[in-house]
Amino acid sequence: MRILVALALLLSAAGSAHAQQPVPSAPDFFFGRPDGSLAIRGSWVVARAGSDLFDFVQRELTIDKGNFDRAALAADYGIALTPRADAVVGVEVNRASVPSEYRNFVDNNRQPIEQTTSLTELNLTGNIRFALAPRGREIGRFAWVPSAVVPYAGAGGGMLWYRFQQAGDFVDALDPRRAIFTDVFRAQGWTPSAQVFGGVDVKLHGRWFLTLDGRYLWAAGALGNDFEGFDPIDLAGFRAGAGINILF
Repeated sequence: MRILVALALLLSAAGSAHAQQPVPSAPDFFFGRPDGSLAIRGSWVVARAGSDLFDFVQRELTIDKGNFDRAALAADYGIALTPRADAVVGVEVNRASVPSEYRNFVDNNRQPIEQTTSLTELNLTGNIRFALAPRGREIGRFAWVPSAVVPYAGAGGGMLWYRFQQAGDFVDALDPRRAIFTDVFRAQGWTPSAQVFGGVDVKLHGRWFLTLDGRYLWAAGALGNDFEGFDPIDLAGFRAGAGINILF
């Protein structure tokens, strides 16, 4: 009986000692320098809205310049070219939808004349991104340890698809009686874009990084027959974003 009790106590002590040992974590290094990265981020677009079309809708309708600021979702896929330079392809989608009414007109029943103005964009880009500090260091022949903080900058260009649309009730400015009609006005198409950007990757764990990103994009698009007489629509704006960057 004493032998059995002693054996039970010994097994219990061994199990307790094993439970107290730390569980080994995943290695905090790579076997060689990473070949690429995938970043997914959310952004807030601050639209410049500088063309005469935006001036017109702000003057005639209850729309302010800041109403075209909007959320965006973006992804970047990078391939390492050198220890500090990547070739990056990216995609971003965003949309603003603004309900409004005429500032100076109402209908025959003294009710607001309402419409909705929307702006949708899909931006495809190719970029070069350059790390402003070493992205990591080699240890021995095989191990590569990523840096905790890596600032970066870059530039590129691409093609942007846009759609500017107004749907609802409108006042016929050419009619002396100011007749009200229902219609949809739309301009859409592809146009070249260019951008510069910068930010910082902050290591979270292993191959996972928090990325903080700011960029400015330039683009302008033709409006077509529905908005005849207006200059090209201004699609430029600043993006401030945050997300996750994964090395592989």
